[in-house]
Order: sequence, then C-alpha cells, then structure tokens
Amino acid sequence: MSEMSALLELAGVADAETRRARAALLAAAELPGLQVAPSILSADFARLADEIAEVESAVPMVHVDVMDGHYVPNLTLGPPVVARLRQATDLRLDCHLMIDDPRTYGPQAARAGADLVTFHPEVDDDPLGTIDRIREAGAERGVEVGVGIRPSMPLSLADDLLPHIDLLLVMTVEPGFGGQSFLPETVPRIVEALSDRVRLGLRYRIEVDGGIGPATVAATVAAGADTLVAGSAVFDREDRAAAAHELLALAQRTRDALSSDTDRPWEDMTP
Repeated sequence: MSEMSALLELAGVADAETRRARAALLAAAELPGLQVAPSILSADFARLADEIAEVESAVPMVHVDVMDGHYVPNLTLGPPVVARLRQATDLRLDCHLMIDDPRTYGPQAARAGADLVTFHPEVDDDPLGTIDRIREAGAERGVEVGVGIRPSMPLSLADDLLPHIDLLLVMTVEPGFGGQSFLPETVPRIVEALSDRVRLGLRYRIEVDGGIGPATVAATVAAGADTLVAGSAVFDREDRAAAAHELLALAQRTRDALSSDTDRPWEDMTP
C-alpha cells in the first residue's frame, strides 16, 4: 500500500465516491489554515510555564480546560490560573469552559487573559447573551467566543448561535478527562458542522478535542476540522514541539491529498 493510500484509509475516505464528495465539501468551504492547540490538561501542572514554553515554537495557542466538578466530574483550574498563564506566555489562550455557569466565569476568563472562550450552550438560558457578555469583557483585546457540543448533545444546539461565534468545538470524547479514546462516531458530526458552515456562508473555525493523535488526525481533518486540540499526543512525548509539528504535518498532508480530488461542485454531492 502506498503512503497516499494508507493516509486516505486512515482518514476514512479510501473509497473513491466518499473521497470525492469530501474533497468537494472541503473545496467549497474556504478553509482556514490548520492549527494544533496542545492541551495543558495533559501537562505537568507543577511546571505549566515551562511546559508551555516547550511548545511555543511550534503552535499559535494552547488549550486550557476549565472544569468545575459539576458540568463534568473533574475539577481543574479557573480565571486566576488563566491570569498567571497570560503573564507566562505570548501564545493565544484557548479556554474551554466545561462549567455550569459560563455567564459568570466566561467574562472573568476573558478579563483574565483568554483570547478565545468556549462554553457549552445547553447549560445557559441565554447563550446569545453570554456570548455578548464575553465579547464585552474582552473587547479591548478582541477576545473571540466559541461554543462546544459534546457527543451526547445534538449539533442543532448551536444552530441559532452559529452567526455569532468564532469557533465551533465538536467534542470527539465526552468531556471531563484527558487521555480518552477517540469516538469514531463523532466524525460524521464534523462533516455536518462543515456542511452547515458552507450552507450558511459563515467563517467560524471548527475545532476537535478528545483522543486527537497520529491515528485520528487524518479522519478529523478529512471531515473538516481545522483546529486540533491534542493533549497526551503532545505532552506525553519527550520533544513536545516535534510532536506538535508532526501532527500539523499529518493534518496538512491529509488536506493536500483531498484538495485536488474533485471535479463536481459540493452541492451535487453527498458528503
């Protein structure tokens, strides 16, 4: 099997019709550049500044998981730690709020130094209002806002919010703990998310988080993800920067492999 064939099989698009349909969708999407965001949930909390410094040459941002012990059965960190991280690095801070009260703590994260604040809309009676509150709190620095959808929730939860966000996070595991195995049944949800973005003519990024590593990057990128959160795949490696570079290179090879494999418009095909 050639390297290209192996890559397409890893991506789940080995058969010609699926591959061409997926390629047509990607071509229609005006895709942003690919990014890897190492998740500090898998880093050594006793030396976070040093851990982040090890990936600074390889990535534009790090992913910061904020958990409250209620929305998910785990407790991590909050705005005071985000503020200290802001002092420790110039990388963008991608803060993922897995909490019951994003209305209160989303603006706090923005003021603490987050560059992107993502929350789960099902816990909020007025998610549009929360988006506005986060933007207002971070207006001076142009803080962006995302919404996250976990596998057990329908993507339609975000329908009314899509015109108002900068990023849609499609979780590829149930949130709460690092080091989980990727759920392959989430791949069609990534395709659906990109199809919605194309249909609506919007430009938000599509992020994936959970079990992302060398064995799963190709499938998520072929489905339409452009922002890859990777925890143990980066921080469990001795050379963290090299690990991030390798994931990004694999993602780019996957996108390149599909980029020229279409001769029909996306509207005429079923992804």
